[in-house]
Amino acid sequence: MTTTTTSTPTRPSAAAELIADFVSTGGRLTDRADLARFLREHRLVTEGAIPITLADLDEAITLRDGIRALLDRENAPDPEALGRAQKVLDGLRVTVRLEPSEEAESPLAPAVVDEVRRGLARVAGAWAAVLATGEWRRLRP
Repeated sequence: MTTTTTSTPTRPSAAAELIADFVSTGGRLTDRADLARFLREHRLVTEGAIPITLADLDEAITLRDGIRALLDRENAPDPEALGRAQKVLDGLRVTVRLEPSEEAESPLAPAVVDEVRRGLARVAGAWAAVLATGEWRRLRP
């Protein structure tokens, strides 16, 4: 008797989906309105006006480019891009949830007040989750 094993593809976690969307923004993250749209579409910020500075946009693009460089299997990651992205991550304050909710993408929660930085801290939490689970290996830029 021959047994055939079929593997059922597993659905990516919410954290992996967020990271995949973040790194695939490409030309859709070129100005502050694009960043506001991304943050709202992924419910990373509250509704209402979001004052986004050019520095906020630069941080988002820097973080995206660093994660994308790490996920690119075709090329060796640019150490400068990784270093700049790490600086962005180092500047984002996060805390660990004592009791994470079911819908939380990560046990990490933003510990900052600024809306844009809270959104980026949520991206950082999602990145931490995909690193911890190893899902980052299945993501593509």
